Amino acid sequence: MTTKQMAHEVIDTLPKNASMDDIMHALYVRAKCEKGDKEIREGRGIAHGEAVKKMRKWVK
Repeated sequence: MTTKQMAHEVIDTLPKNASMDDIMHALYVRAKCEKGDKEIREGRGIAHGEAVKKMRKWVK
């Protein structure tokens, strides 16, 4: 799927009265999820336990 097709798909799922901010937020979230999925498929993700350890450091 091309980026333009993905954008159309995201926008088409939003309510008719979605604001420009709603559209930009939905596109941003979708792009970040796609990037994360790609990184995981490429073996660049981290294990859940490791993520929990990192989060504990950040949340202090």
